[in-house]
Amino acid sequence: MGKTNVLNRPMTRCSVAAAAAILFTGALLLFSFVLHGDRSLICSLPSLQRSPFSADELYSALLHYATSSIVPQQSRSEISISFNILRRRSPCNFLVFGLGHDSPMWSAFNAGGTTVFLEEDPKWFQSVLREFPTLRAYNIRYPTKLSEANDLIRTYLSEPECLPPRAHLKGNQRCRLALADLPDEIYETEWDLIMIDAPKGYFAEAPGRMGAIYSATLMARARRGEGVTDVFLHDVERNVEKTYAMEFLCKKYLVEGTGRLWHFQIPPTRGNETSSEGKFC
Repeated sequence: MGKTNVLNRPMTRCSVAAAAAILFTGALLLFSFVLHGDRSLICSLPSLQRSPFSADELYSALLHYATSSIVPQQSRSEISISFNILRRRSPCNFLVFGLGHDSPMWSAFNAGGTTVFLEEDPKWFQSVLREFPTLRAYNIRYPTKLSEANDLIRTYLSEPECLPPRAHLKGNQRCRLALADLPDEIYETEWDLIMIDAPKGYFAEAPGRMGAIYSATLMARARRGEGVTDVFLHDVERNVEKTYAMEFLCKKYLVEGTGRLWHFQIPPTRGNETSSEGKFC
């Protein structure tokens, strides 16, 4: 395997007027969908109590993006992939690795469902929640560094607790890729959609997204309800994201992509070929 490249995230910005128009249009589409759409297409087996639907969250997100000069990290075409899935599956259980300028948008897109954010930077965590106190989020710690990415993907195969069928997350201190100390709510919820847009992965001492990709894979494979888990991975132009996606999320489950975003649909291990011992793909 080639050396892991630590790539600086490209920073691109459209004009403030164009950004506001994009989010304004998206918010109007969302509001129309939630009020008039087919509400029977809900996610299966939610383990958390759903929030009663209110237009307040939608109006708040619309106002924020229509008046803000700060735009979401993803492009319009990238956002559209996840938005189209949410139109079909919301309200559902949506887990997002990362807390940022786009968090109110994701939460509003899943109005009436449960959206939870995981963020590693305590100062950034506090800053975002001061501005958006209604977001549901946890400050978590990642046990890895980006500089360890090559070693981790070489050595995980020698640890039985990292491999099916013994692979698990909660309390799994033997597997360095497993996020073993997350809040219980994360383990107890069956996530219908998972967005991986964090933690930081563009300098050697950053946590990297190795553990997030591995852990999202285990969550999706453990699904008990019907249907697949939709997993979205951002920044796939970077070597670590691309390599770990192919190792754990699997090329055969990659259904679409645009720009720097890939969309996977991961089936549960029950009754399909992914249940083979010692294999993810």
